[in-house]
Amino acid sequence: MGAGMARSMLRAGLPVRVWNRTRAKAEDLAADGAYVADTPADAVTGADVVVTMLSDGPRVLAAMRDAAGGLAPGTVWAQTATVGDAATAELAGFAGEHGLAFVDAPVLGSRQPAGAGELLVLAAGPAAVRDVLGPVFDAIGRRTTWVAEDGSTAAASRLKLVLNSWVTALTHATAESLALARGLGVDPRGFLDSIAGGALDNGYLRAKAALILGEDYSPDFSVTNALKDSRLITDAAERAGVRLDVARAGVARFERAERAGHGGKDMAATYLASFDAPS
Repeated sequence: MGAGMARSMLRAGLPVRVWNRTRAKAEDLAADGAYVADTPADAVTGADVVVTMLSDGPRVLAAMRDAAGGLAPGTVWAQTATVGDAATAELAGFAGEHGLAFVDAPVLGSRQPAGAGELLVLAAGPAAVRDVLGPVFDAIGRRTTWVAEDGSTAAASRLKLVLNSWVTALTHATAESLALARGLGVDPRGFLDSIAGGALDNGYLRAKAALILGEDYSPDFSVTNALKDSRLITDAAERAGVRLDVARAGVARFERAERAGHGGKDMAATYLASFDAPS
């Protein structure tokens, strides 16, 4: 997703310096006009805005610690990955120690929307930085929703967890309905035709059903990433004293799919967790 976001910024005419833990994955962006940095500190030196998109909170924090030598007080940091509310608070603490203007800005979407500049940006941070971030968020997203200003560090990350709980529930429900149809000898297209155009129909169901029926699990958002997010959801719920039975069952499904070797496949591969692996 980070590569797609970088390309969207470049298309918008923004100067972009990129760094990735595996340099080869960043080098493709040079053809699009990006400067490929050797180190995180090199990437952030002289930047007005720093954007991070890594897989989890510890990796984001490690990268920013490595970047510390190039960070200048007052630099705006937009943290766009889904890392959960607890990790967001830790990252905000790092920003405070280095005088950075921290914006909690997880994005809703996956690889394809990232490359097309069609993400939904959820943002919480100081109102004073909105003008600085406007061109960046306009480049990567179809819409930016400012959730809160100062004093609500993880407000956007909390909203993202709620949204992701809905996304994962829809994914599992789609997979289980199609799996049940298969098990009962029902044509799955009969199910899809029956709900077509009604209140039970939706575009996301159609998209994931197409992957499952086509047996195409090319990853847009992988099982492993979905499992990471699902654990963040259930952990946050536990801290809030909320019981999420469906979400916990979803974690178990993703874990089963990952153990079966489907971790790198699209999260629609939760469908495969409905069946015993061949002996």
